[in-house]
This record gives sequence, structure tokens and C-alpha cells, in this order.
Amino acid sequence: MPDSANSSLEPISHLIVMRHAKSDWSDASESDHERSLNDRGRRDAPRVAQALVDAGWLPEQILSSDSQRTRETYEQMVSAFPHEVPGQFHATLYHAGLSEILAEAPSISEDVSILMVLGHNPGWQEAVHRLSGDYVTMKTANAALLEGEGADWADALRQRSSWRLVDVIRAREL
Repeated sequence: MPDSANSSLEPISHLIVMRHAKSDWSDASESDHERSLNDRGRRDAPRVAQALVDAGWLPEQILSSDSQRTRETYEQMVSAFPHEVPGQFHATLYHAGLSEILAEAPSISEDVSILMVLGHNPGWQEAVHRLSGDYVTMKTANAALLEGEGADWADALRQRSSWRLVDVIRAREL
């Protein structure tokens, strides 16, 4: 007879950790926070969105840095998704890492099984490593697809090194 304490499986969580698309450095008067996407970034973001759809990884919610380039990446991506994907923009996720993602966990709807976090390096690269144990180079418009378990998002995100890296979508390979 199975042990009842171990008979219930934890829900599987799917996390997409994505770095913003390529930004424009041509206007030296813009602050880092204000930089927008360049032409390649505007081209890559919807291609990555379509690759996510094709892979069956359509996010149900997106938590993003509030920078201009992450906002534009979001706008370019949602136009390629087959249905509306709500986005939340947080100043705390600007140049953030795993601890800031974890701090935003209470804002994640409990019915979300596929979450995307959209932000910056070096924090996103470090977050992928801390969650999965895998080193992934997070160039612009790269998306790391991770699977984990937990009673809720906060619990799942606290399970460092227990997530499995499923795939990496690289804009340059699309």
C-alpha cells in the first residue's frame, strides 16, 4: 500500500526565463532604463513568441522588468500569441535575479502553470543556473524553458537546483 504522504504529486510548473530582445544603443542621451529595441530586437521578439507557441509553451502570465526594452519585447511578443497574455511590469525586476523573482511570487495567479519572467542579465543567467544547475548563456531574446514542482509558485521557486532545463530557444537560431 502506498504511503499516503507521498501519494499526491506536486503540480508541475513551467517557467520561461527570457532576456529582453536586442536594444538600441544609438542614442547616448537615453538612460539604460529608457533604451528601446533596435530593428533586430523588434524582429526577434515575435519569432521567439512563435517558437514558444510551436513548442507548446504559451505563457499564461508574464512578469517583466519595467524597462522600455522589456516593455517593447512584451508588446512584440503578445502580438504573436494566439490569445491575450497579461503582463505585469515591476521596477523590482529591473536588473534583478532569482530573489526578486521569488519576491514577486505572490503576484502570480495560482491557476498559472506556464509563467514567463522577462528581464536582464546577469541576473537571468544566474537565475537559470540557480534553479537548474545548468549554465546557459542568456543572450538577447534567449528563452530558457524550465520545469519544476511545488505547491505554489513561491514553493516551486524556492526549490533551487530541482528544476530541469528542458530547452533553450535562441533567436539567432530561428
